[in-house]
Amino acid sequence: MPVSQDLVGQRIKTIRRQRGLSQAQLAHPELSDSYVSLIESGKRTPTSAVLELLANKLDCSLSYLVNGVTAEQMQELELELGYARIALENGEVSEARRRYADLVADNNVAGLVQFRLDAEFGLARAMEAGGDLDSAIATLNGLRASAGDSMTPERHVAVAIALSRCYRERGDFAAAVQVCEQILMGPVRPAWNDDLVELGATLLAAYQLRGDLMRAKQFCAELIAAADLLGTPRATVAACWNGAMLAEALNQKEESLVLAERALAVHSENGDPRNLARVKLAYTYLRFRIRPDEAENCREALLRSQHELAETSAGSGDQARCERELSRVEFALGNFDEAVVHAAAAHDLVSSTTNGLGAEVQLLLSGAYAMLGKRNEAHAAIDAAKRWLEQVTPARRAAQGWRTVAEVLGKLDDGPGSVAAYQRALTSVGL
Repeated sequence: MPVSQDLVGQRIKTIRRQRGLSQAQLAHPELSDSYVSLIESGKRTPTSAVLELLANKLDCSLSYLVNGVTAEQMQELELELGYARIALENGEVSEARRRYADLVADNNVAGLVQFRLDAEFGLARAMEAGGDLDSAIATLNGLRASAGDSMTPERHVAVAIALSRCYRERGDFAAAVQVCEQILMGPVRPAWNDDLVELGATLLAAYQLRGDLMRAKQFCAELIAAADLLGTPRATVAACWNGAMLAEALNQKEESLVLAERALAVHSENGDPRNLARVKLAYTYLRFRIRPDEAENCREALLRSQHELAETSAGSGDQARCERELSRVEFALGNFDEAVVHAAAAHDLVSSTTNGLGAEVQLLLSGAYAMLGKRNEAHAAIDAAKRWLEQVTPARRAAQGWRTVAEVLGKLDDGPGSVAAYQRALTSVGL
């Protein structure tokens, strides 16, 4: 853990004065008083041996000189950090956020650089998991601005992945791309490792959602080649998982399933619960779209994913997507009441900033209500979907939503409304 020489010097000076000692008295006979003066002013970094000597002479613990807390306090802080981490991993998001926030606000961690980084990063992840994307983004950007020099390369990448993911969830795809490209597309391309492949997979998802499919396709080939060269489970899962989603978007259906099955097979043996649940959800998403005749089996898989996501640190966006997929499957099976239940559950989980997902949920509700003959409810859901669609990017995604609006309005015998929605779909793509 890095030692701030300024803070160490200040603590030595404070305790020396509390003990009624001069610099010369503290120094004698092992050190010079000028050396002690330089340490106290932060102009010299004491060695471990010197710190231990000074701790003995000042009758305080070495832990206090180095960290500003006693060994007992340090143990208590580390225990609290562990509790916060477990709460987040178990899906107890509110509890995790409270514990992380308490740690960040604790004056005892001011001099514990890496500990504070862990607490702030954990707080940002808890904010994201709870759907508070704006706060998560502000916290992550604050980390990059204030603790950049203190972060390891691995932590820099982890923060960039989380930040890009939050921007993506909020619909700010340009920012999601920029965060990743700052590291991966600089003047000198860094050598691939597991962390950077995962960052690359995050960038690939941002390219796809931004609608930049050709660039995504080119980058995907490079990413999968890098993962194959590394041959590690983490790199393989990251590249294949996001490559599968891109292949589906490019209508390469069988290739999509092959990549998804490879990611799932590897992650089932090596993955953490949160990402394993997310990979399973993504696989079922693809399977239902490519093989709709397997709807019954997909429903069972989604119900398992629903349970698994609730017991991990997966964000509310992931849980909402699971409910959305359950609604789609039930709709396909003709269970329109159940489709409404799951779409309503997704609605309750959708953040006000995830506009694309919010629009999809309202469109599902409108379609299910229309099939149930509940015209008023269907029109209300359509009106809500329209408000969401006004914010949706990219244009291709908005156009798909407007086409769905047109189809539902057609089922409700609203000819003029259906035509207007089709016109909005065309306008969205510049036609």
